[in-house]
Amino acid sequence: MPPNLSVEEHDDEDDGEEILEAVNIHSGVLKVEAASKVYGRYSRIALFTGLGFAAYIYSLDNQTTSSYIAFAASDLGGHSLISSIQTAQSIILACGKPIIAKFADISSRGTAYVVALLFHVMGYTIIASAQSINAVAVGIVLFAIGYTGLQLLMQIIIADITTLEWRGLINGLLALPFIVNSFIGPNIATAVLETVGWRWGYGMFVILVPLCLSPLIITLLWAERKAKVLGLAPVKELSSESLLGRARILAEELDLFGLVLITACIASILVPLTLTGTVNGGWSNPSMIVLIVLGCILLPVCGVWDLRYAKYPVVPPRFFKNRSVIIVSLIGALDFCSYFLTSVYLYSFIIVVKPWQVLVLLVKDGVALMIRSRGANGSDAELVWTQILQGIGGGFAASCSQVGAQASVPHVDLAMTTAVILLVTEIGASIGGSVAGAIWTSKMPSKLAQYLPDLSEKERAALFSSITDVTKYERGTHVREGVILAYGDVMRDLLILATILSIFPIFLAMFLPNWYLGNKQNAVNDEDLVDDLGRRRMSRGRGRGGYTPLAGDESEAVAEPAYGRISVSFTEGEVEDC
Repeated sequence: MPPNLSVEEHDDEDDGEEILEAVNIHSGVLKVEAASKVYGRYSRIALFTGLGFAAYIYSLDNQTTSSYIAFAASDLGGHSLISSIQTAQSIILACGKPIIAKFADISSRGTAYVVALLFHVMGYTIIASAQSINAVAVGIVLFAIGYTGLQLLMQIIIADITTLEWRGLINGLLALPFIVNSFIGPNIATAVLETVGWRWGYGMFVILVPLCLSPLIITLLWAERKAKVLGLAPVKELSSESLLGRARILAEELDLFGLVLITACIASILVPLTLTGTVNGGWSNPSMIVLIVLGCILLPVCGVWDLRYAKYPVVPPRFFKNRSVIIVSLIGALDFCSYFLTSVYLYSFIIVVKPWQVLVLLVKDGVALMIRSRGANGSDAELVWTQILQGIGGGFAASCSQVGAQASVPHVDLAMTTAVILLVTEIGASIGGSVAGAIWTSKMPSKLAQYLPDLSEKERAALFSSITDVTKYERGTHVREGVILAYGDVMRDLLILATILSIFPIFLAMFLPNWYLGNKQNAVNDEDLVDDLGRRRMSRGRGRGGYTPLAGDESEAVAEPAYGRISVSFTEGEVEDC
């Protein structure tokens, strides 16, 4: 038995009824559990190889195509619309996650992957052939739907097929391509722009992404099909309802109205957070205030709908009673808020303050040391090593907290739990970026006036609005050194605020239940990743997952949740080791 550990109590019997009802509707979850019974040695190798290819192409896409949008917009005469396009993209990346998660739960993981891939390919096809900036905008919107789906589904599938014991390691291994491609990606992007142009930069991923994702998608669909043939997977009976009736049932299962409410609420909050630095008047612009107020009004409306009226709510009420999910969401939001406070103006700071020819940075959370390293007199070594420490800290925090939250929910809630955590995290990122912009725009002009009082207001405005105007002055000149001092002062203020925010996740983590990460899919019931015959396991852990006794409890038994174990019976079928 593992040592005595604290557990999160589930003493509401209604939770058990909710979960059992959700199991009946979420056939996608049942298909995953049935498919896990047909995987053998070679099919598991194919599955993990497919995940590896998907992780690599996902990171390469991320590291290259972000460089092309400025060139595409410039060629089509719409450079001024870049911020609006990126705002729409960031909103879809956040709001699309609950929709994709819900769809994956009621259909299947393989089907959801196919749909996300179709949106991704359609988006890039439209961008590559665009003849106007409006076409590019449409393509970016479709791409964002697909991209957020691929991002979320990879996390969900990893959690579906790995035990708690190994999940953090697998997540970390599949993040390694981001390190490799941080060096390869910029070189590819530069070569593409200098030779074939930005259209082929997008177009090549229309070919590469389906090619790299096909092993994973084929394996998922094969397993789902084989489980169905063997009678292991649930089969929905054909409804006798009319087409309109079936559409109504599907809308209920998807909680379509709830999805619309959540999307409108989050979009109303994110739009002003991302646009305050670019619209006239910033936060004094009435439209920004109206949107924030609308978002705040819709937030309780979403809660009332999910709690009282939705038959199959997007965010089940039991989530609000789950300490792990709430704390991990807050940790993610605060971590990303702190991170974006330090990173939004990092590129500009490096260009102005450091005489580097190549910008290679590793990022994430350990910000206190940056207060010195990002000062005007901070050394190169200090700056690089604080970024490395930030990256190590952020990587540990993200992996550990996400696994902890996934351990606290039954399999039926896994996809939506992951989506909610990532959604709240992205809201934190938007808040951090917005606050950074507000501090920078309010303090930098006065700092430039303090250190460069001999320049005219027009000259200082030019230095404030363009780093290329700053770099025209050599290091050591009066103007360049004055700007460096101003940048150092404002960056220090951002880092102090980021350091304060980064303390809160440490205290929040102390209130997380100490789940035992054993050889189980989650820690709240006996759901396992093997069949009843004890055939080959995905991983071989020594301990047993599930609830563990409270500190001081001398009982050797593993505690069960109040609603008991959830079991779903399948028709027995002979499974080949393939």
